[in-house]
Amino acid sequence: MLQAFSNIFKIPELRQKVLITIGLLAVCRFGAHLPTPGIDGAALAELMRRIEASQGGTIFSLISLFSGGALQQCTLFALGIMPYISASIILQLLQVVFPRLEKIAREGEAGRRKINQYTRYSTVFLAMFQAFFISAALENPERIARVFEGVIIVPNPGILFKITCVITLTTGTLLLMWLGEQISHKGIGNGISLIITIGILSRFPSAVGLSWQLFAPGNVQGKSPFILLLLFLMMVIVIVGIILVTQAQRKIPIQRAQQIRGRRVYQAQNTYMPLRVNYAGVIPVIFASSLLLFPATIATMISDDSFFSFLKVFGTWLAPGQGLYNILYVLLIIFFCYFWTATQFNPIQIADDMKRGGAFVPGIRPGKNTAEYFESIMTRITLAGAVFLAVIAIFPTLMSDRLKIPYLVTQFLGGTGLLIVVGVMLDTMRQVESHLIMRHYEGFMSKARLKGRF
Repeated sequence: MLQAFSNIFKIPELRQKVLITIGLLAVCRFGAHLPTPGIDGAALAELMRRIEASQGGTIFSLISLFSGGALQQCTLFALGIMPYISASIILQLLQVVFPRLEKIAREGEAGRRKINQYTRYSTVFLAMFQAFFISAALENPERIARVFEGVIIVPNPGILFKITCVITLTTGTLLLMWLGEQISHKGIGNGISLIITIGILSRFPSAVGLSWQLFAPGNVQGKSPFILLLLFLMMVIVIVGIILVTQAQRKIPIQRAQQIRGRRVYQAQNTYMPLRVNYAGVIPVIFASSLLLFPATIATMISDDSFFSFLKVFGTWLAPGQGLYNILYVLLIIFFCYFWTATQFNPIQIADDMKRGGAFVPGIRPGKNTAEYFESIMTRITLAGAVFLAVIAIFPTLMSDRLKIPYLVTQFLGGTGLLIVVGVMLDTMRQVESHLIMRHYEGFMSKARLKGRF
């Protein structure tokens, strides 16, 4: 593997792509430290630390995860790339609801450009909406956390601050979106995914430092070193499990009959159709987290003397770590796994395409029977992938609650962050390996090849 890394810099084209990617990612991290005008960064950092608490508590923690902690200081890239991701997911779901959008998406490269343009417009709208919401919350921090009553984060609140904050944060999101596209076009790997990954990994040193404080030998109130060893072994096991399930496929044998088209004769072929066990990826975890954390966040902003103060009780029940939260979290992940698979995987269209191309599954009649066969197979393997996602997603919360360890440490034992990091690293390594093999260099593995996530 070390030889493969050294071979990267022997290929001029690949070396240029890697250096461009590293340079643009460095720009992303630099922008994550440029403060937004009019904000007391120290007070805001303390506020975010308290509202995240030990379980990672509100919708702000999810945004902070994707921005690499930039939200804690409300820097230029405080919103991260989250508005773009939300807009992309919304556009994909709308393609199922509106046939016109689906027709545009099937128009090849021209349709893809139109969908990308609609996604960019939606990103601007979502970024402005979230930025205005954040600016209003920063002017009244006591609505976010009652323990912060009397603390001033914005010394000069008002319409001017709101305009400045909205313009700054929206511009930062659009700049991140542009940097991600540049990485995808001129660098290596998927730019948006790499930006998210580098943001998540930027919090790893803080987790290591916090772990050192907890498990230091001289710390009287620290944890046992045995727990540290247990956490390390768990992290290794979880990472191996994520890799295996992410790469897992159900191979459906496909046969193609001999065909004569014009003067050409196409010989019969035996191949297979790979169906991924984890077809939906990390999207169900993001959906479930956002849906559950949003009521808890709204509940923290309701004052005790408000007419809707009774809703604070429901917000307490839905706080991370609570029994109701864990149950709903698992059920929502399983539901969104099936929902996303149903919207993206169309067995009827696949069966029709195979029938027109002269391909068939051995022992299954073409057409309707083939579609039903694909649907039954996908239903079964989706259940396995959904249960795995639910276990990995809930694992950090359970460990944090049972071992009394901060969520910043246990989030690297599973959850959304680790799923994204492992998946993106596998995809990037696959692309690098394809460049190496194409130029007759040995890849990362001498006896096996990395398979794509999709």
